[in-house]
Amino acid sequence: MKSIFAVKIPFAHSLALASLQVMICSTVYSAELPSFADLVEKNGPTIVEISTSRQVEPRAPINDQELNDLLRRLNPGQEPDLEPENIPEMRQRGAVGSGFIISDDGYVITNNHVVEAADKIQVHLNDRRVFDAEVIGLDEPSDIALLKIPAENLPYVSFGDSDEVRVGDWVLAIGSPFGLEFSAAAGIVSAQGRSVPGRSSYNYMSFIQTDVAINQGNSGGPLFNLEGDVVGINSQIISSTGGSNGISFSIPSNVAGNVVAQLRESGRVERGLLGVRMREVDYALAAIFEMERPRGAFVDEVQPNSPASKADIRNEDIILRFNDHEIEFYTDLPFYVGQYKPGTQAEVILFRNGDLLTQIVELGSSPTNTVASVGTQPSQNRLNPLGFEVTDLSSETKQVAGITGVRITEMNEGPGRSAGLLKGDVIVALNRQNISSTEEFEGIASKLPSSGFVPIRILREGQGTTMALELSP
Repeated sequence: MKSIFAVKIPFAHSLALASLQVMICSTVYSAELPSFADLVEKNGPTIVEISTSRQVEPRAPINDQELNDLLRRLNPGQEPDLEPENIPEMRQRGAVGSGFIISDDGYVITNNHVVEAADKIQVHLNDRRVFDAEVIGLDEPSDIALLKIPAENLPYVSFGDSDEVRVGDWVLAIGSPFGLEFSAAAGIVSAQGRSVPGRSSYNYMSFIQTDVAINQGNSGGPLFNLEGDVVGINSQIISSTGGSNGISFSIPSNVAGNVVAQLRESGRVERGLLGVRMREVDYALAAIFEMERPRGAFVDEVQPNSPASKADIRNEDIILRFNDHEIEFYTDLPFYVGQYKPGTQAEVILFRNGDLLTQIVELGSSPTNTVASVGTQPSQNRLNPLGFEVTDLSSETKQVAGITGVRITEMNEGPGRSAGLLKGDVIVALNRQNISSTEEFEGIASKLPSSGFVPIRILREGQGTTMALELSP
């Protein structure tokens, strides 16, 4: 039997004791919270705001007799001239995002989605100077863009080692949320190695997740560690409202450094390709294949004539290691494969029939290498009644995936958007006619009926489906 003895303490003494406890707790608590003031003061001048715009052209010549007559009545003695070349240029304001300077001679990093489709990009410096930027290279899979401004002797930041970042570490973001220039927000690293569904069916990204308040306009800005090194580039959020819900994702600096080096050298990024369709190894698969625990990437299908097929990787193999990188989750595999260039020989350790096997594979070229490169020109037919632009598939896509068609590069208002088409979809047939090039697509599109429904066959993330386009007169 426990006995509890109560000791009576005078009120004044108890009040003093309570005050002492509060002081001790406050001192310990404040000692654990860092101040970011010095970090912001030092690195603030390296942060930039990005603004974009694009020229909007008339869709077609205006030859409306009634409109001409109306203009003549409104402007007596003046002959109307509605030809497109005589209509003033119209510009549409695009995205506003953030970025940061990485060299004293004016190289700037931001997100690809901030500047894509823009024909004018302006970089606003902390000292209020504004420069027109040149695009050095874009990389859609990593969502990174490298820009160059005509300035020298600029302050700049350096990349840190994102592999050293631990869950629970303090991090700081500086950017322009909602256009509020050079705003700072702090938080902690919530998780590492996050895979977030994106626009590409080739998922080459493994994000740093944080609870930093990232909002519209923060995209492309840096994520700092306490030493003031950039360990990430703020890229995405998950939100039910469009604002910060405390779940944000940053591109690891080690990935960004590799991408930026390639963009600076050649204006494009080349990634290797293994050529397998994968899924997670869950508890059931681990039990079926007598594994000690679920791990690795389960090979659902090896693509014909792919590097994996040539290396004798088979369906139902479980890939456990790629070039000394442990594959814990299946999303780890494309991330590590994407860090190597085509032609690289890699060692793959896999689990098959209870045995560990080692295979040597020579990586192929990812279809994203051509699709994401600068200079890929979409079909720009202003009379296209479908409301989207397309480009040819790369030779690697045709060879490795065994498909022909054209890829949607830009969606505008029109029947395509109404039908549910998305940027990145591959069109393999239009109005029951197979398509192998942009020329064929334009030829078929130009002969479509003026109204009614026509079928369009697409591939999206490897799955084929047929949709109905409703054409309006």
